[in-house]
Amino acid sequence: MKTFDKQAALATTVADPRWAAVQARDARADGSFFYSVRTTGVYCRPSCAARPARPENVAFHASAAEAERAGFRPCKRCKPDQLSLAEQHAAMVTAACRAIEQAETTPTLEQLARPSGLSPFHFHRVFKAVTGVTPKQYATAHRSRRVRNQLERGASVTEAIFDAGYNASSRFYETANQVLGMTPSSYRAGGADSEIRFAIGECSLGAILVAQSERGVCAILLGDDPDALARDLQDRFPKARLIGGDHDYERLVAQVVGFIEAPAIGLDLPLDVRGTAFQQRVWRALREIPAGSTASYSEIARRIGSPKATRAVAQACASNLLAVAIPCHRVVRNDGGLSGYRWGVQRKRALLEREAQA
Repeated sequence: MKTFDKQAALATTVADPRWAAVQARDARADGSFFYSVRTTGVYCRPSCAARPARPENVAFHASAAEAERAGFRPCKRCKPDQLSLAEQHAAMVTAACRAIEQAETTPTLEQLARPSGLSPFHFHRVFKAVTGVTPKQYATAHRSRRVRNQLERGASVTEAIFDAGYNASSRFYETANQVLGMTPSSYRAGGADSEIRFAIGECSLGAILVAQSERGVCAILLGDDPDALARDLQDRFPKARLIGGDHDYERLVAQVVGFIEAPAIGLDLPLDVRGTAFQQRVWRALREIPAGSTASYSEIARRIGSPKATRAVAQACASNLLAVAIPCHRVVRNDGGLSGYRWGVQRKRALLEREAQA
């Protein structure tokens, strides 16, 4: 019969990074693993408020089912065999998002809150905590996306507006520039009559293109071939007027290049950020990662309240067109390794090394 080696068990648990989450009762780790206590025969969530267990009695499990197969029963306090409060909220908000997307007209806050059993105020607070946006902002983003899709398919402006759920065209035109970055007719025409200023420079990472619309910097692209960068920009707005930057505009490029070469100086630019509500949440979380630090894709997913959306987070990072301004290079694999980067893993490594030194 195998004897229990207390010292070995203690060393194993303390060396495991999951033990720190248990000690901190970190609710963000809920769902990513469970821990069992040998002396009580129960397993818990990382955030369990029960009396702290001694580390030599703790073991970690990838799932509740794994813990139960090992002979442990669920804790009656944190109920690890049931959905956590965060998971309940995520499911509730997901249902509300689907209701918004499927409705012909935007549901009221009271209508969205009713199925959850929460008050409209409480529901509003939970929705924003999970998604990073209010129900109204989510509905606006969804309608905007429907307008863009319809215009890209060739629908008339009026058809696109009413199909997206706007009660009157005037309501849409009030925010059309913020939604599309240009007038609806210009967007439908592939950006005709809109102006995008750009300039291409060189930095130690290769060629760099910086483009700016009336709203702010809309693209920072890196690559080996300056012509390829220009074609990439043109593909986004095939009928826009692409205007080469003058001497004053090239100072903006120099500012971006300066940040790449010396991250400690910081970068504060007006940005024209366009994306889905989910992408906006991810990109906002990326901008909160301090220079010199990194976060994993799963950690970002937990920060935005969608712990199971790791793959979607990775896709949002890959869709980012604003290199360094939205620092997707600071996102790494769970083991700290460097995964894919839109502008090449070598550039990602170089950016991280410079920020670490700064």
